[in-house]
Amino acid sequence: MIETFLPRVQRNVSLKNYTTFGIGGPARYFFIARTKDDIVQAFKAARKCAIPFLNLGEGSNLLISDNGFDGLVVKMENTTYAIHNTRISAESGISFSILVRETGKRGLSGLEWAGGLPGTLGGAVRGNAGAFGGEIKDSILSVEALDRRGIVRTLSKRKCHFVYRSSVFKKKNWIVLSAILQLKKGNKKVIQSIARDHSEYRKEKHPLEFGNAGSIFKNCDLKTIPKKIRNSFSAVIKTDPFPVVPTAYLIAKAGLKGLQVGQVQVSKKHPNYIVNLGEGKARDVVTLIRQVKKAVKKTFGIVIEEEIQYVGFSTLDILSRNEKMK
Repeated sequence: MIETFLPRVQRNVSLKNYTTFGIGGPARYFFIARTKDDIVQAFKAARKCAIPFLNLGEGSNLLISDNGFDGLVVKMENTTYAIHNTRISAESGISFSILVRETGKRGLSGLEWAGGLPGTLGGAVRGNAGAFGGEIKDSILSVEALDRRGIVRTLSKRKCHFVYRSSVFKKKNWIVLSAILQLKKGNKKVIQSIARDHSEYRKEKHPLEFGNAGSIFKNCDLKTIPKKIRNSFSAVIKTDPFPVVPTAYLIAKAGLKGLQVGQVQVSKKHPNYIVNLGEGKARDVVTLIRQVKKAVKKTFGIVIEEEIQYVGFSTLDILSRNEKMK
């Protein structure tokens, strides 16, 4: 039994209370990791018991199945960090918003683009989080991670293979334990003002009054859009950090604002968000995502790609979703 290797483990814990979507079934096993050693211990316990493993930060950017997760979910609460001159050493469970605030107080530039961004440092590194033209990769020096064999590795920025909203950690499903970031000295008031403006923009433009997972879809790389229609988007192209067409624009133009399935809805405020109106179900989110993708493809000939992570869904579920888009 896993309790033999992990005494503080809990059973059958509802995950919806640990996600920003407020959606998801129970975890078969649930464990709160307060240190990096806790994470390594939990991972090795799961391997010994041959059960699936999921590390969970603040629960944004993911959709958990109504059936939950039939394995061990580790809630990352390893939050130690230190700032020395212009360098940050931080563990993966620290809230990214804390790092934005604390570096701003010290007049350190490099993270102000993330004002108001939800999630942990580990999640930001894993998905190469970005906004307003900035990305976490721009500040990374090195990352400490646990690979699928349970070996702790330290990777240079180059070996992290950062690309748009992804990294080696996401592709190989490695667990980010900590990271070292390099910032620059700047004007404290300017840095704090930028972070505050971005945070206020999110409050004004994003449906934060409802449960949501953040942006559902990646923005569309301008190079992937058919040349014959590319010019029609010239007025809405933005840098993210390369030229993209906002997926929210495509969804809105396809007439999908307010589209609803059960208790989940394409946000009327920001259509790249799906919101939980109260008792939303993962199956309804999946149906709504499929409808949005079909409508955008029919309207523009563009296949939009999810940014969120699916948890607890079978490979068959994923293949079925992709097959319906062909």
